[in-house]
Amino acid sequence: MTEDDFYRTSTQYRLWSFTPESLASLRATTNATAAEGVKAAFQSLKADTEHRDPSQDGHAAVSPEVECLTIEEEQRIVSYYCLQTLNFVDFCEYPTNVKATAVQYLKRFYLTNSPMTYHPKEIMPTAVYLAMKSEDNFHYVKSFVEKLDNITTEDILAPEFLLTQGLRFTFDVRHPFHGLEGGFMELLAYANGKGQGGPLVNMSPKEIRDVMLGLAPPPGSSTKASNVKELRARIQGAHGKAKETLKTSALLTDAYFLFTPSQIWLSTLLLVDPPLARFYLETKIPATSDLNVRLLTILQKCTDTLRSSPAAQPGKEEKRELKRIDKKLAQCRNPQKMDLVGMNKAQKRDPEQNGGTGLDDQVAKRRRLERERSMKEGEDLFGPAIADTGG
Repeated sequence: MTEDDFYRTSTQYRLWSFTPESLASLRATTNATAAEGVKAAFQSLKADTEHRDPSQDGHAAVSPEVECLTIEEEQRIVSYYCLQTLNFVDFCEYPTNVKATAVQYLKRFYLTNSPMTYHPKEIMPTAVYLAMKSEDNFHYVKSFVEKLDNITTEDILAPEFLLTQGLRFTFDVRHPFHGLEGGFMELLAYANGKGQGGPLVNMSPKEIRDVMLGLAPPPGSSTKASNVKELRARIQGAHGKAKETLKTSALLTDAYFLFTPSQIWLSTLLLVDPPLARFYLETKIPATSDLNVRLLTILQKCTDTLRSSPAAQPGKEEKRELKRIDKKLAQCRNPQKMDLVGMNKAQKRDPEQNGGTGLDDQVAKRRRLERERSMKEGEDLFGPAIADTGG
């Protein structure tokens, strides 16, 4: 099984890979469904208030005519909270894989859920907490909450099941970081005259190194590397820039939905040092091959996606626009979905609020029946328990 075959068995490929058209269609459907839900919720709220006297109980009339967010506005508010996720994880000094996974959880969740239904501000901390567990960087929820202002453990745990549903219970995220490290180790080996080309490339290690020394300079430089030391410095400089791109632009754009991890890291190299990227591909696939041309076309599309990344620090105009969208969101949030903690308790059928009836009783009854069935099966297999004779 090749690496590509192995990747195609992953949930990321099967459930979270799209074409640009299918991704846009999914977001349009999500937006339309959420808008219908919001309008229906406001209509229901209006019907309830019509049975009350506003002058007596303080309830104002509710208009079902509400202006919902557009698809573009939804994406801008989600992108902003993805950026906030990066800043929060950096502040907490959690590993890069936690940061990357948390952002992807947030982006995946909002493919089928709208900010009008669940505000990203309430989902974001839970996405980080779930990513910490998924990436084997677990912290107790109490210690996690201590890093947050005005957030309780219930605020973190209440949306957790909702988030896992939105993720379709798939927690594995394939990142391009390992591929980047492996690729640059190969490039350094080539620079040292020790690397071997791919099976389709007939060049000795010395020939490969000589070709590298003859490469055109990277963007921002006017001179070629004249020796191995300068060549290694060029490779290490490209590595640092590519890694930074993976930690920002690759996370904040749709790159993970549209391209494979290998395509993403190769695109970052093509972005920061095009001659070095093309050389690396030619050590695997001859430049005259149709496969090389097709792959470069895909990588160029990926670099265009990476270039579309929002700024790490929004400017004044962007901040003004985000404030406008946030105010609009405050007026078009689904009133039936605003209290996530209350919803979580209702789903569990809190005995104190429901007289000890509901889901808790059902769960207890089901577990009791399962336990009794297991005990009976055990007796059928091994016989009844040994009686205590008192001796």
